[in-house]
Amino acid sequence: MEHNRSFLPITLEEEAVGKAVVNAAYRVHKELEPGLLEKVYEVCFCHVLVKEGFFVQRQIDIPIVFDDIVFSEGLRLDVMVNGLVICELKALETVNPVWEAQILSHLKLTGKRLGYLINFNVPMIKDGIRRFVL
Repeated sequence: MEHNRSFLPITLEEEAVGKAVVNAAYRVHKELEPGLLEKVYEVCFCHVLVKEGFFVQRQIDIPIVFDDIVFSEGLRLDVMVNGLVICELKALETVNPVWEAQILSHLKLTGKRLGYLINFNVPMIKDGIRRFVL
């Protein structure tokens, strides 16, 4: 019988990484403000987390398995922190509902439980951060 993982609490480590992710987003947004390219926010966001001692991976390819074949050119996620938390970063004025489906797919395909969708192109960063738990 398969257990629904969403009923399991997030681990303390996942919560600590999540808190650091949110803090890094606030810091980067406060210093850079809206209006820059996504790549600029990504580099600075990752720099803040690395400086705080976190292990950060950028632009990770997620393989897709279909018909017992592994396709390496499947999806790409923006940032993974400590191998636990996925972050999709955006810098766009209009929020696209596809982004939610994208981060949920990334969580499912990687087996991770906690993800953040962060849009830096907002006047107040709290309005640009969405947390997802599987």
